[in-house]
Amino acid sequence: MMWRFFVDESLPNLAVQRLREEGYVVESVRELNMQGATDEAVFAEAQKRQAILVTGDEDFADITRFPTEIHHGIIVVRLQGTKEQRVAALLGALKQLHGQPLKGVLVIVELGRIRVRKQAGI
Repeated sequence: MMWRFFVDESLPNLAVQRLREEGYVVESVRELNMQGATDEAVFAEAQKRQAILVTGDEDFADITRFPTEIHHGIIVVRLQGTKEQRVAALLGALKQLHGQPLKGVLVIVELGRIRVRKQAGI
């Protein structure tokens, strides 16, 4: 099972580049000229593409707004630092999660740890 990703504009282009280098299918908000789109529009686009939304926007961690049972996965990179550090943290988290289905899963990537919240019943 290969993950596919939709990268929000809150993460650097380096994230898209490095994910592709790792062999993932990746599309981005910038490539679709969706900069400035609402969170709901970005979320809807990720769902349409059956992709895991990868973002630095903590609004996407709100499970009342984006319930786990209706999405293909959300990864929130929740740390400050250089773009290289943020992308390295993301790639490190993906290595830890390797092989796990992420549909309906919210992943919070923080400095030195990842938190995983699954929908009820999974």
